[in-house]
Amino acid sequence: MSHKISKKIVSYKVLNDDDKAAAAETKAVEAAKNVESMHENVERPEVLLGSTYKIKTPQSEHALYITINDIILNPGTEHEERRPYEVFINSKNMEHFQWVLALTRVISAVFRKGGDACFLVDEMKAVFDPRGGYFKKGGVFMPSLVAEIGYAIESHLKHIGMIKPEPMTDRQKQFLDEKRREFEAQHGDSDEQSFPDKAVLCTKCSTKAMVLMDGCMTCLNCGESKCG
Repeated sequence: MSHKISKKIVSYKVLNDDDKAAAAETKAVEAAKNVESMHENVERPEVLLGSTYKIKTPQSEHALYITINDIILNPGTEHEERRPYEVFINSKNMEHFQWVLALTRVISAVFRKGGDACFLVDEMKAVFDPRGGYFKKGGVFMPSLVAEIGYAIESHLKHIGMIKPEPMTDRQKQFLDEKRREFEAQHGDSDEQSFPDKAVLCTKCSTKAMVLMDGCMTCLNCGESKCG
């Protein structure tokens, strides 16, 4: 590519690696200034992307439907990201209406404030019902309805990439498969979608999947073992 020089050259400089790095850094800083992050003054767009999660507990004949709407920041750019904006919880059961409504408004306010809202998940999952919790299908223990709402929000945050799940390694999966086959060979087959009837609750993943193997309690769901 050729450039026409219309003025007299009075000086010149050859860019070295440090100059190029400084120029790239300056360009990155300028680009970062134009990146929009989540904050309470972000204008709500006309259309939001939403996902709805159904919660059915043995404590009520009516299900709860949790809808989480997301906003797309910096659309069409390399900095595009999806962030939660608001939460709605609907149910025919009016018993919990007052505190559920308050909970949705508080969670929505935290989402719109920006920053890392993932702490909400841990706080909600730690709430225990003094009347006792319940088991979901698959043997997962829920200490309260609030905790299950927290699990639903956690699932959504994983879906949009705010929470990075830690997948099991191939070695861990192989170990669990071997332990399950060994247990079933000794005590009979169990349903593929559930864990053995003799399993007890795992304190790590809250799933009724911990069995006694070779004198050691081992979880067939997450791999937790009392023997390390």
